[in-house]
Amino acid sequence: MKKSLKNLALAATTSAMALFSNAANAVEIEYWQYFYDARVTAMDQLIETFEKANPDITVKMTTFPYGDYRTKVAAAIPAGEGPDVVQLFYGWLDDYVSADLIQPLPVASFPPEQVEKDFFPMVNAMRSGENYWALPTAVRSLALFYNERLFKEAGVKTPPKTLEELVEVAKKLTKVDVAGNITQVGITASMTAQDHHWFREVLVRQFGGDPYLDDYKKVNYNNEAGLKALEYYTGLAKTHKVTSFDFMDEPQAAFKAGRAGMHIDGSFRIGSLKKQRGLKWGVTELPVGADGTKSNYSSYWVNAITTKAKDEKFDASVKFMQFVTSDEAMQVWLDVVGELPAKPSVGMTEANRSDPVFGPFIRGLEYAKSTKFVNESAQRQIMMDMVQRIDIQDQAPAESLAIAAEAEQKLLDEAMAKK
Repeated sequence: MKKSLKNLALAATTSAMALFSNAANAVEIEYWQYFYDARVTAMDQLIETFEKANPDITVKMTTFPYGDYRTKVAAAIPAGEGPDVVQLFYGWLDDYVSADLIQPLPVASFPPEQVEKDFFPMVNAMRSGENYWALPTAVRSLALFYNERLFKEAGVKTPPKTLEELVEVAKKLTKVDVAGNITQVGITASMTAQDHHWFREVLVRQFGGDPYLDDYKKVNYNNEAGLKALEYYTGLAKTHKVTSFDFMDEPQAAFKAGRAGMHIDGSFRIGSLKKQRGLKWGVTELPVGADGTKSNYSSYWVNAITTKAKDEKFDASVKFMQFVTSDEAMQVWLDVVGELPAKPSVGMTEANRSDPVFGPFIRGLEYAKSTKFVNESAQRQIMMDMVQRIDIQDQAPAESLAIAAEAEQKLLDEAMAKK
């Protein structure tokens, strides 16, 4: 009996020592992302799985409203506070590198050749020299959402497959009141949302052009292809009368309210549309050009290790980065958030490619391009101003296009000069 008690006491002491040792060696790292309900849910799940596999590492997640996010990150890291691993939009990479907010990923853990073998090609924008600075868990592309109830009501059996068909279908879906005011748009139109991507990377290419040259350092849409693309886009409202720019202020709000027959948006919209009660919708690949040209735009949020992470925190951050960019994490992100896996090995499975909701976006990744922005907000504003001059001031499309191209080139030149 005494021996038994002695053994129990010894076991308890050993267990306590082990727990004390683990606690003493434990490392806590901070992870920051902007607040979006589905993203937080997915990351909670991933952190729980990671911590079980790495009991000596604790991950504390902090979120902020999107509007405050960049300011919080920029203030915290130089002060030695805030995240060890941070989520950022791919278009912000140069700003984060220039401000010394993030550090390159170690080549030993993220060999560039392996990254380029495993990930979709657009991720190459995250490489500089021998290192990658950041990597995504998921990527996004565009597709055409459509309201199934409005399609049935208008007698439209299938969504449009070409740009010409899009106009004809939109005409059937558009409604006006007795005064001629549009009460239901055939398709939404707003450069404030995803249309500036649709114009640049899709329409310009489908009309035979290339929106930029010299690795996105030279504007190349002030030409015949760019003009045709702009005339097609603005013609939806000005010529065909199937839309009104910024109808109901936000295009996604009009679609959610059942006041728009079609809407071009990103895969990140899937989650919120699924929650919209009473809305019955479908999604299809973007319509092709007159010659059958397919094009799409892909964007993504990436994770990076900040300059705050040092020593054991850096090592723990590397492990966490390896996990959140794994196949397992990407499938979780797809299932919970609706954003697409950043690796073909996960995204291009037959089940995912043929999925009625995810499939159109995943297939679109095969021919998608990622614009290398120097300042996405400013470059989007140039597109917004370009359309407003045509819509409100009745300026000729060719003149407005030339003004936009000059303004954007100036922006690109200034950014290159700072580098």
